[in-house]
Amino acid sequence: MHNAQGQVIYVGKAVNLRARVRSYFHASAQAASPRIAHLVREIARIEFIVTDSELEALILEANLIKRHRPRYNIRLKDDKRYPYIKVHWQDPFPKVTITRRLEQDGARYFGPFTSSAAVRETLETLRKLFPYLTCDRTITGRDERACLYYDIHLCAGPCIGAVGREAYRGIIAGLIKFLEGKTEEVVADLERRMQQAAADLRFEEAARYRDRLQAIAHVVEKQKIVSTLQTDQDVIAFAREEGDACVQVFFIRGGKLLGREYFVLEGTEEQADEEVLAAFLKQFYEEAAYVPPEVLLPEQIEEARIIEQWLQRKRGDRVRLEVPREGMGRDLVQMAVENAAETLAVLRARWRSDRLRQEEALRVLGEVLALSHPPARIEGYDIAHTQGRETTGSMVVFVQGVPRKGDYRRFTLRTAQSGDDYAALREVLTRRFRRYAEVRQRQARGLPLNRGEAAWALLPDLILVDGGKGQLQVALEVLEAFDLVGQVPVVGLAKEAHTKSATDERLYLPGRSEPLALPPRSPALLLLQRVRDEAHRFALAHHRTRRRKAGLASRLEEIPGVGPVRRRRLLQHFGSLEALRAASVEEIAALPGIPRAVAEAIKEHLVG
Repeated sequence: MHNAQGQVIYVGKAVNLRARVRSYFHASAQAASPRIAHLVREIARIEFIVTDSELEALILEANLIKRHRPRYNIRLKDDKRYPYIKVHWQDPFPKVTITRRLEQDGARYFGPFTSSAAVRETLETLRKLFPYLTCDRTITGRDERACLYYDIHLCAGPCIGAVGREAYRGIIAGLIKFLEGKTEEVVADLERRMQQAAADLRFEEAARYRDRLQAIAHVVEKQKIVSTLQTDQDVIAFAREEGDACVQVFFIRGGKLLGREYFVLEGTEEQADEEVLAAFLKQFYEEAAYVPPEVLLPEQIEEARIIEQWLQRKRGDRVRLEVPREGMGRDLVQMAVENAAETLAVLRARWRSDRLRQEEALRVLGEVLALSHPPARIEGYDIAHTQGRETTGSMVVFVQGVPRKGDYRRFTLRTAQSGDDYAALREVLTRRFRRYAEVRQRQARGLPLNRGEAAWALLPDLILVDGGKGQLQVALEVLEAFDLVGQVPVVGLAKEAHTKSATDERLYLPGRSEPLALPPRSPALLLLQRVRDEAHRFALAHHRTRRRKAGLASRLEEIPGVGPVRRRRLLQHFGSLEALRAASVEEIAALPGIPRAVAEAIKEHLVG
């Protein structure tokens, strides 16, 4: 279902689609449900797709909800990707990293997790047990020196040949088994290695194995044994209160409770419990790195059979959705329900506190800047480059004091002179408000807008630029060119030139000869600093990606037989010098238009 702007506002499926769609337009349905009444009022167009089976319909529904995030569907809160632990098993010497994207690249993934901080803490612990690589070196075993991590026993040192390829992969295999919950196998292997090292009089190596065994024992103590069957299960339950819903997932591997995660859902108002549960299952397992053979639920769902088929396809083996009525299974589900309720209570208290803080910051900011109302929508802009090269710009958006990442925009500079920050800012702001003018013209002609275009059509209540009088003047000139002076307030934020203190920052306002100093703990200043820092982070991330690709492009230019077309193809496929260097000749030659002889030349040039 689409609204007048062309945005997808609801996605649904049914065996009898005619009856399902008709049900929304019954007066009784709209009278019983304000949500349905609001939905029907917004519908401008209905699009339908016929599939060959219920399973195909389920997969399509999940993909469309993931892509469009319709307002009237139940969906995971936060328009973001959750973090995963990625073990680069496809590489000769696998690294272990954090990623937010699942790919079919031969790597092993674990997650999703809801907290990046918790993932980093987990990896810090794992690195002490299984010292793995994090650097981008090409591992030859012939480097003269290792990095600091080798000296503090957080890397096995394959770069200097301290450990060979097979031995290093054995370390990483142990890490994978540990993440899978197979700690008994890991302990048995380490004990065997410790005894062998002691028998060969390699006492320092034996002592390292002993220390790792003790550390593992300390971690395993925290893993609660919940089943003697040594099965893999996910236990899922949820709690709801005043339109908020929190789902708790317990991860049981080999009969041990390895961990738990919570997820918050939006759009659950007036929805039945089984609909909330079914929606979560489809969205969670669409992104999950692992599907266990058994999933325990608090109640039956109508779509259980078709969801089992879908999960079986993802797992490659049978998957059962169970509602336990007695024994340990029932106790686990009840424990998950209690944890979900407790987590939701804590989250709601935190949300209330955050809302009060944000409202106060916006109120104070509106008063400080003498605005007619608190600035609900703030846009922050920044420029990033390295000595004038690969200049990029960013636009970040905060709505009611909270980042709205779906409205963020990146800019690759086209016309600004190298190193001219003023010209770069002028180009970014000009492009932003040119898009505003174009989209408003489309609206005036009655043309539908997609989700991305709709964001350009909104004017900010405040623009923040990173800089002082010069940047502020540039912003005012652009606003004047688009006849927006007086409609869009603008302010600059910069540190005083004579001080190194991070707290000694000033606001530069139009019409004021001297900057304004706010108290260091002023909620208005803290909000502006947060917007400025986010704009800087976003611009820098884009700049680093451009710089990395530019570095790869410059290296490729030196290789005979690699022209612009082949260079572009290699850049698009591999993305970085490290990825191309790690690829085999066969992988490079598999790209269209790359003969084997050219692939061999690339490999020889990059690796030697």
